[in-house]
This record gives sequence, C-alpha cells and structure tokens, in this order.
Amino acid sequence: MKKRTLLSLALSICFFSLFSTSVVAADVPVLKDYAKQRALSITLGRFGDISKVKARINGQYIGKRNSSAILNRISSKCVVIMDGDTGKIIYAKSPDTPRQPASTIKVLTGMIAIKSLTEEEPVEVSRYASSMPRSKVYLKTRKKYRAEDLINAVLLASANDASVALAEKIAGSEKRFAKMMNLRARLWGASQTVCQTATGLTAKGQQSTARDLAVIFRHAMQEREFVERMSKVTVKTSYGKVLRNHNKALWKLEGAIAGKTGFTRAAGQTYVGKFTRGGESIIVAVMGSDTMWDDIENLVEYGFNRQAVKLLSDSGKSVLRL
Repeated sequence: MKKRTLLSLALSICFFSLFSTSVVAADVPVLKDYAKQRALSITLGRFGDISKVKARINGQYIGKRNSSAILNRISSKCVVIMDGDTGKIIYAKSPDTPRQPASTIKVLTGMIAIKSLTEEEPVEVSRYASSMPRSKVYLKTRKKYRAEDLINAVLLASANDASVALAEKIAGSEKRFAKMMNLRARLWGASQTVCQTATGLTAKGQQSTARDLAVIFRHAMQEREFVERMSKVTVKTSYGKVLRNHNKALWKLEGAIAGKTGFTRAAGQTYVGKFTRGGESIIVAVMGSDTMWDDIENLVEYGFNRQAVKLLSDSGKSVLRL
C-alpha cells in the first residue's frame, strides 16, 4: 500500500512538472540576446502526446495558423520584409510588381542631396518648385534656403517643393535629376525602379517595387547622416519653422529607427522603414496599402517572430527539457 502511495505521489509530481515547466531564454545558452529577451514558454498538447509541442514567443504561437492569421490581415498589395543585416527576404507578397512609389522615392532625393551639397549651401526656389502641390513647406521664390533645411523638409515632412528646389540646384532641372536617381537606384541593385520626378508624384512611366524600396532603404541606412536626420521626430529649421516627421512608427512601434511614408491616389499608401530589436534588424516595405499603420505593425511583429524562430532553429538546441 505504501509503495502504491509513493508511486502515485511520484506520478503526480511528474504530471505537475509537465504542465508547469517553462523554459526561460537563459536555459538555452547558445541563443542570441534577442531571443533571450523574448520569453519562451512550452505548451503541451493532449496528455501523453507531445507531438504538438511548439515554441511560443511574446504570447503568440508561431505556427502556420498564427502566421496565416497575421498575414491575412494585411491590406497592402505588395510587401517585403527583409533582414536588415544580410538583405535576405523573410517574407514577400508580390515583391516585384511595379507600382507608383509616391513619396517613398524621396529616399533617393534626400540621399543624393546629402552627398551633393554642403549643409549651409544656399538653394534658390523657382516658380515651378514653389508651385508643387502638398505636401510642402511653402517655400518662397524670393528667398534662399539652406540645403540642410530643405533636405530635412524632404525626408521628414515629405515636402514636394523642397524636393524640386534641391533637384534643380543639383542637376539644373528635375528631369535631369531623375536620371541621377535612376543611376543611384541601379548602382544599389534596384533594377525595376524608374524615376520621372524628384517627388514621387504620379507620373507616367514612374515605378518601383516593394523589393526595390527595401533594397534602396537598406543602402541608405548605411549613411550615418541619413539615419541621424530620419530618426528625429521634429526639427527646427534655421528660419524658425518646425518640421514634423510623418513616420508615426517612431513613437508608436518598438524598435523603429527610420522610415519614409508616401501616398497618392494612384499609389495608395506606401512605406519603407527599418526596425531593430535585440540586435536583430528588419526592413519593411509596403505598397498599395489601405491600412498602412496596421499593416506595418503586423508585419514588424511577424518579421521579428520569424527571426526569433530562426535563431532557435539555428541554435541546434532543444528548448524542451522534461
């Protein structure tokens, strides 16, 4: 009788251990810091059946069902999630379908201006530049502006008038400047990008793809000055105007580093940006979105979850210790 009691007690302890066991990241010594920062817990299937054991990250199962649920909520016509370090694609949806890029193409405008002009270099504003539609900072034709202020206006406030003023200063005309944009895109490997404007305003023959936007942004983020400008929420110009960054992800999403928004009726909502968490980085590009900020939030979570799962797989260690 005593033996039966002891056996029952031992079985009860084992049963309790199975359902109370959790694996913290510190128990898996080979994981990178990113995985260690995200709680890992083990969920068992039916009693006696451990075939459905799954890793759970941030309280969400990372399985086919959960992935489908996340991706089914994405309204964007074209999507790319890219590893920010390697450039490898984590997830793609119609990544090479050409679409109007809207203001995301201003990443090229800003980068060329950063490389071509000194911060204090004066820039005149033509009537053509000042006539650009919104978004704009309402530049005056009788006034000269510092290149630094106009570059910030392009990258943060998505100013069309500043974009054209810089293009005319650098290349003499917007058309010639667009050729410089195309050359820069080709050098970076964005082979399907064709620029007709410095602004991204809808133009016949102008196009890019989600893959190209991610490629362009990944290269631009290697330029320290570009990163410093794009990571600021607000900037005050030398003439007293406050510029506000259109990239809401900076104050809404964990790990947001920089990003560029865009919108035209032809393009829909477009976006490309970089996010970093726990030493891992991803670049997210969307085109033709109806619910851009919701899409970005879901894609960022999905992308980092995929990265964490890959870290677990690459570690070669079992996360279940019974």
